Amino acid sequence: MRPNPARVATELFVAGEELSFGSSRASPVMQRVLDLPDDRAVALLEETLARFGGRHPELPAILLANFEQVRDRLGAAADVPLFRRMLIGAYATNERAVEAAALCNPSIIAHPDQDGTGPGELRIILSLRAIGEGHISVIEFRTGVVGPGGEVAIDDPGDQLVAGHVAPGTYRRTTFLDLLGDAVHDHEIVSRILDRLEPEFGGAELEAAITGLEGRDLARRETRDIIERVRYIASSNYTRSFPPDSDLGQRVMQPHGPAESHGMEDARFVRFTDDDGTVTYFATYTAFTGSHVAPQLMTTTDFVTFEISQLTGRAAADKGMAVFPRRISGHYVALSRWDRERIAVATSPDGRRWDDPRPVHAPRQPWELIRVGNCGSPIETAEGWIVLTHGVGPMRTYSLGALLLDLDDPTRVLGMLSEPLLTPNAAERSGYVPNVVYSCGALVHDHTLVLPYAYGDRVTTFATVSLPDLLAALH
Repeated sequence: MRPNPARVATELFVAGEELSFGSSRASPVMQRVLDLPDDRAVALLEETLARFGGRHPELPAILLANFEQVRDRLGAAADVPLFRRMLIGAYATNERAVEAAALCNPSIIAHPDQDGTGPGELRIILSLRAIGEGHISVIEFRTGVVGPGGEVAIDDPGDQLVAGHVAPGTYRRTTFLDLLGDAVHDHEIVSRILDRLEPEFGGAELEAAITGLEGRDLARRETRDIIERVRYIASSNYTRSFPPDSDLGQRVMQPHGPAESHGMEDARFVRFTDDDGTVTYFATYTAFTGSHVAPQLMTTTDFVTFEISQLTGRAAADKGMAVFPRRISGHYVALSRWDRERIAVATSPDGRRWDDPRPVHAPRQPWELIRVGNCGSPIETAEGWIVLTHGVGPMRTYSLGALLLDLDDPTRVLGMLSEPLLTPNAAERSGYVPNVVYSCGALVHDHTLVLPYAYGDRVTTFATVSLPDLLAALH
């Protein structure tokens, strides 16, 4: 699977603000649009809809939504006819070729709908990191079928992308307390805001708690900083929903919250089965601001509506967290690389706060002496948890390896490969980033480990290995 520049998504564009050091030019641009004669404005809108409507299924709604995002800059002139609102929305909309540079770092899970599959077939969902203009990453999806012996067929996703609708999420008071704890000094003001709220609350309740502060508090600089930080946290936790009749291959998760403003990278999806049999799909991914990275959590039950949540705790740092597919001894468990070079196992009471990272694997082999990390959620077998790893060696070459962890105590290592499972071959050494092979998750089907991986941080393909042979090598 190679990057396809024809797959474009829309995003809000405010003239002047596309540069971090730029000043907004939205108001004069919109005034120029308002100054166009009616007949010319109508003709321009019709031409725009005709040129771009085939690329975006809901273009009129997208243009109106983006108009609403900049409407306040028009002041008294904001009440304009529908065709003017749509045309202003077109000037506030940008196309991004989301996978123009790379299509990489895949994870794979079983599709929740297996109806219509043939004997020995498994319908699958593949998540991918797509990299476009400005090295901005988004998360895309593909569907397909894995057959006997690891045969893989991927469905054609087409060219159209659907960005979905973003709405405020349901917030957790504990998340705000954790994220504010080390960042502020005046915990009295934090308490005055959060003590007014239930353990879970919405955006309206949060704003009511903020506006309930007294005037003498609002006059303090520390209070204004706390309010700004509270709103930053709120905007980093949200939901994105897609039209149910859209194809999964059309849906694209684009950066929205400030914590991920420069990219959503390396989603590690897992089918999580809770103790009561409830199935939820989790994905930890790396949120990138342009200068800071942090793991965040994506949650869905249907791949139509996704909840984005920030994570807290000592183990929720750096890149590459991966959640185990079930609880162990009543706890959520995850792999973490909180210290930037070792693989650790961490636990959580709620799947949001992750503490007590316990290292299980450090750089030790020649091909991983720079650092090690995981390549997706652990895979459960009768003999233990298989953890696919990546290691960085000479000339910053990435290779994949594997560990075997105890089912009941995953901090206990039962075995590991002494040689890499996969290294870049001669045809895979060149790319967007040379000398790299990387994966964010595999699965087992028909006694075969099906391993999607990217090479050169540009192109995605598949490898397979006999599960019995792998387990024998791990032992």
